[in-house]
Amino acid sequence: MAGLGLARQAGKAKGVPDSGENPRYNKRLSAFKKSLAHGLDAAACCDVQHCKISTVSNPIFRFATVSGQGIHWFLRRNCSVTPTQLGWMYASLCAVSLGIGLFFWFQGARFVLPFAWLELMAVGVAFLVYARHATDGERISLEGARLVVELENAGKLERAEFRREWVRIEPSADEKSLIAVSAQGRTVNVGRYVRPELRPLLAREIRAALRGA
Repeated sequence: MAGLGLARQAGKAKGVPDSGENPRYNKRLSAFKKSLAHGLDAAACCDVQHCKISTVSNPIFRFATVSGQGIHWFLRRNCSVTPTQLGWMYASLCAVSLGIGLFFWFQGARFVLPFAWLELMAVGVAFLVYARHATDGERISLEGARLVVELENAGKLERAEFRREWVRIEPSADEKSLIAVSAQGRTVNVGRYVRPELRPLLAREIRAALRGA
């Protein structure tokens, strides 16, 4: 309104007749008011739509990764050293231990080198056992009407596929036990790489995904 008043005063200062005196000016002013009202309505509509959109909450998964139309859970053993890093560490340990053993061998201490060999063999067996289970994990994939569970243990892969509408998710024994995924007469336990107190949350998350929430 202040802008219209200033425009009117400027028009009078330039000698332009008022709206009552000039029909063409009155028509333009009416069109300007309509466009201004339309712009305000559009802005208000955008604000309302923005508020509606911002209040819609999409499901947020703590353990899952959403990729397109699929939902995937990757549950891995918490290993701070990969098998490759472990191999390099063992190689460096062998070089140092055998170097020390050879040094004492040439100094006349003949028993240091055999004990170094025994020590390296024991450490090698322990590292081998660790490396076999370093990549253990569980993969749960929900894609369309299929729920696929893959369990990897010591290099062996076990795979189970279920129909989405028939799957039941429930604890094996109590709330903190492993999660039993069962359907069609088959049961697979998952959640062994999740802390016991977080397993009920994982079970609820899988149920919500199966329901399409």
